[in-house]
Amino acid sequence: MEQTWRWFGPEDPVSLQKARQAGATGIVTALHQLNRGGIWPADEIAKRKAMIEAANLNWSVVESIGVGEEIKTRTGNFREKIDNYKQSIRNVARAGVKVICYNFMVITDWSRTNLMYPLPNGGYALRYDSVDFAAYDLFVLKRKGADSSYSPEHARAAETRFNAMSDEYVAELERTLIDWLPARDFAYTRTTFKDMLEVYQTIGAEDLRANLIEFLREITPVAEEEGARLCIHPDDPSFPIFGLPRVMSNADDVRALFKGVPQEACGLTLCTGSFGSNRQNDLPAMAKEFASRIHFVHLRNTTHEPDGSFYEADHLGGDTDLIAVTAAMMAEEDRRAAIGHPVPQIPMRPDHGHLLGDEVGQTMNPGYSFVGRLKGLAELRGVMQTVQAFRDKRIA
Repeated sequence: MEQTWRWFGPEDPVSLQKARQAGATGIVTALHQLNRGGIWPADEIAKRKAMIEAANLNWSVVESIGVGEEIKTRTGNFREKIDNYKQSIRNVARAGVKVICYNFMVITDWSRTNLMYPLPNGGYALRYDSVDFAAYDLFVLKRKGADSSYSPEHARAAETRFNAMSDEYVAELERTLIDWLPARDFAYTRTTFKDMLEVYQTIGAEDLRANLIEFLREITPVAEEEGARLCIHPDDPSFPIFGLPRVMSNADDVRALFKGVPQEACGLTLCTGSFGSNRQNDLPAMAKEFASRIHFVHLRNTTHEPDGSFYEADHLGGDTDLIAVTAAMMAEEDRRAAIGHPVPQIPMRPDHGHLLGDEVGQTMNPGYSFVGRLKGLAELRGVMQTVQAFRDKRIA
C-alpha cells in the first residue's frame, strides 16, 4: 500500500518535511479554505500540488471536497453545489489527483467528547464517552426527542454525571462536540446547532440514503470520465448520535450503496477506526467483501468499553485486527496487478495518532500530531513488510 499522510495545508503545525521524515511518500489534503461548496479553481489546485511536490511528495488523495447540507437534504441551491462538485472533480483529476475521499455525515463530522484522554503511558488519545455524550444531549443541548435515544439506565447515569459537571467542563464538552473540527472554517453555537437539527427532523435514514445515491449517480460518471475514484468515508462514530440519520455505518449500508451505484468509480474509504467504533462490525470480513471497491484506507484502532464508550488505541493495540485487514488489502493489490488494473496500489494513512512526548502542550490538530502518527505508520509499515515476507515465504 502507498504510505500517505494527512496534511491540513500551510497552517498545519506538522510540516510536509516531517511527513517525509515519517516515511510517507504521498499526501492527503484539501483546499480547506474552499469548503463552502464553490468550485475549486484549477490555479489553486496547482499551487497546492506544487507546494507538495516541492517537498518531494505526491498529492495522492483529496480529503475532502466538502458535501454541503444542501446536497444532503436536496434543498436550497443543491443543484448549483452539485454542479460545482462535478467541476471540482474535473479540476483535481486533471491535476493528477485521482482519489477523492468524502463523507455524507450530516451536520457533524467525526465526533468525540474528549480530545485529551490521558493514557497510562502519559500520552493522550481521543475518546468518546457515551455517558458524557448523553449528559450533553439530554441536559445541556436539551434536544427535542432525546429521551427516546437512551435507555432509562443510561439516562440516569447521564443525569448523575451532569450534576457533577462544572460549568467549565460543560463548556469544554460543548466546544468539543459542536464547535470544533480541523479543516472546518466555521463553528456552530448551541442555537445554530439546534436549528440545523430541526432541518433533519423530517429526513430519516432511507431519505438520506436516497439523497446520497442520487448525488453519486450524478457525480460518479464525471469521476469515470476523468479516471478518478470516489471513496466515501464511514460515519464516525458508526452509530446514530443527536438523533441524526446515518447511512454509512455498517456492511449493509455499504452493500446498499454499491447496489444503487454499481460503478467501480464509486468506492469506499475503509476507515477501520470509524467502522470499528461500532463493535458489531467485522473489519477483516468487510475488507475482504468490499476489497474491489476500496480505493483508500485509514488504519487506526479503538478499544471499547461496556457502556458503548471507546477511545483511540495504539494502532496495533485495540479491538480491530489490523494485521488481518492489512493482509486483505495487500491481497487485493495483488489481484488488481494480476488483471492489469490501471492503479493496483491502494493509498493508506495512519489515522488519529496519540499525543506523545515533547508535543504534549504544543499546538496540534487533535489526533494529528507528528510523533503519534509516525509511531503508527512505523508499526503499520512493519506489518506490511511482515505480511509480504510470509507471502514470499522468507519466513515460516
